[in-house]
Amino acid sequence: MQGEYAGNDPDAGWSLPAWTYADAEFFGVEVERIFRPSWQIICHESDIPAPGDFHTLDYIGESGIVMRGDDDVVRAFTNVCRHRGARIVNDVSGCAKKLVCPYHGWTYEQDGRLSGVPMKASYGAAFAVADHGLAPVEVDSWQGFLFVRLVDDGGPSVAQMMAPYEAEVAPYRFADMRALGRVTLRPRPVNWKNIGDNYSDGLHIAVAHPGLKRLMGDGYGVEASAHADKMWGPIIDRPSANLSERAYQHFLPPVPHLPAERQRLWTYYKLWPNFAFDIYPDQVDFMQWLPVSPTQTLIREISYALPDANMPEQWCREMKAARYLNWRINRQVNAEDTELVGRVQAGMASASFTVGPLSEQEVALRHFCGRVRDVIPEARSHRAPGMGWSSRA
Repeated sequence: MQGEYAGNDPDAGWSLPAWTYADAEFFGVEVERIFRPSWQIICHESDIPAPGDFHTLDYIGESGIVMRGDDDVVRAFTNVCRHRGARIVNDVSGCAKKLVCPYHGWTYEQDGRLSGVPMKASYGAAFAVADHGLAPVEVDSWQGFLFVRLVDDGGPSVAQMMAPYEAEVAPYRFADMRALGRVTLRPRPVNWKNIGDNYSDGLHIAVAHPGLKRLMGDGYGVEASAHADKMWGPIIDRPSANLSERAYQHFLPPVPHLPAERQRLWTYYKLWPNFAFDIYPDQVDFMQWLPVSPTQTLIREISYALPDANMPEQWCREMKAARYLNWRINRQVNAEDTELVGRVQAGMASASFTVGPLSEQEVALRHFCGRVRDVIPEARSHRAPGMGWSSRA
């Protein structure tokens, strides 16, 4: 296990204090300082292939919409009518020639321009249609995936965040992938940080995930770079004692576009602050944990893969079996993690727990805690400051 992020953090050997995982005031500061300026994955370009296709994402009290215009340009806006603030689109995805507010009929073009206002003259001579288009949101495309950011604070692009791993990701041909299903939403009664902490915690694999231990042996690794953590584990040749795992080892076919060292490698990349790519030879998943409240989080995920067209029939059958077995294996891993994270959230409510020591091998956790302390210095306090600390800060 290795890490790039060091800084001069005097608290580098300690976790974030327990109060930051349940405190409403701290959560409000996180929303403003961490989530509004951060990139959030919304969909793949192939999910909106035609003019008028759109996809939405709701988080931290906002609703964003990405839409492909007649000029083939993808744009993003807040999904809010400029008249009375009504939500324009309630669907997760769809296609529309124009966006029409269901409240009073204000109509917007695919590029966000306001083009129709019923009884326009009644708003007075000073009313300018050109001034009331949909509020634009920054959009970024990386390897075919689309991201939105509510506030530009000068932070890096997604490509810059993933720069240390660009060469590793390139063979998977993300841009050519297509969705294998629909987005799955899983609510969890825990703080968003606990889900992220667990995701990049390498020490619990051997203890709490016997299936991954059987599949990877002692090969699981963790490292941290400036904006992304990487976890990985090779699928070993020794047949697992578990039926699903052994079948996955057997059926996973050679993948023509992957180099030899990635044919049987599972790799995970977690990007700041709350989403990740799970990269397997057979498919790629994105996982995103969206904060809802100090103790409520919504996990959002979907799988993508390259189309199997033009591949031998036997290869397609084996790949289909491998993807199903991957799902079975990771369903068990998710169940184990759900219980673990719930235990941590419950234990943090105890007055006996403030902070915990971090091993030097817990490089990803050290990196994340350091970044949160940089953004919110009050996270260095082992006990919650007095009410109103955020306004004083």
